[in-house]
Amino acid sequence: MTSLLQQSLRSPGATARRVAATARGASQPRVTTARANRYSTATSPSSKPLQLYTAGTPNGHKVSILLEELQAQYGLRYDVHPIDISKGTQKEPWFIKLNPNGRIPVIVDPNRGDFAVFETAAILLYLEQHYDTQLKFSFDPQTRANEYSEMLQWMFFTHGGIGPMQGQGVHHSIESGPVPVPVHVHVLQWEHQTHDATTDDSPHFSLLLPANHFLKFAPEDIPYAKKRYLDETKRLYGVLNIRLDGRDWLAGPGRGTYSIADVNAYPWVNSHSFTGIASMDEWPHVKAWLERTGERPAVKAGMQVP
Repeated sequence: MTSLLQQSLRSPGATARRVAATARGASQPRVTTARANRYSTATSPSSKPLQLYTAGTPNGHKVSILLEELQAQYGLRYDVHPIDISKGTQKEPWFIKLNPNGRIPVIVDPNRGDFAVFETAAILLYLEQHYDTQLKFSFDPQTRANEYSEMLQWMFFTHGGIGPMQGQGVHHSIESGPVPVPVHVHVLQWEHQTHDATTDDSPHFSLLLPANHFLKFAPEDIPYAKKRYLDETKRLYGVLNIRLDGRDWLAGPGRGTYSIADVNAYPWVNSHSFTGIASMDEWPHVKAWLERTGERPAVKAGMQVP
């Protein structure tokens, strides 16, 4: 009997791109002895590449950035299966078997019985648990419980605040009727979109991403909605700015330590211009954080996937 992964690979549009693995030198791990002694699946000669089903959205880029970080740190390999969300590929039966919610990204782990994981924060935590064995991008929940909690708090802040608020407001800047929508707009729909690639009249648009939705995609102009969600996005940037005052990263003591909390937030905030916020000068600490994060080689590589 073929595995779920084998079945999914037969689907249209699931052509894989093998991502070459190049291990880099590792700095001193900040881990407990018990965790440090765990065998790393990523560096096992028998380890198989993880399978990533994704598109070029902020949620997709979160996962590809962390995979690139893990590749650089441990030599983790992964294959990319681009999903054409403008054609509704993520709603096809084979994909629904991987994620009943019909959204990207999804990973399938052939090293753990073709185990499938969806929801970006869940994927990041899964990868941290099973492949970041030296805790290069996280904190030990036993010995560094406070830092681990901080990391989770800022991950959930993004997952429940910045991501949802930043999307809908763009929809209502279009004041009349369906209009041609360029490919990059469909990327920023985001993975909830199932309508035709040339129009914006689908009833399937997500109502969960306020700023982009009302500024760009709504068939009528609703000034209140545009202002409400754009103002809320700016407020959330202000919260980040407070946190990053005197800090380099969102979690960790002192100036902080780069972690999956930063990975989780960066792709959303980095798309600020599409939300109608051309300059980040109002939030200088966030602006500096964006520049700092964007200079990481793994971040640059992950933002190019697929």
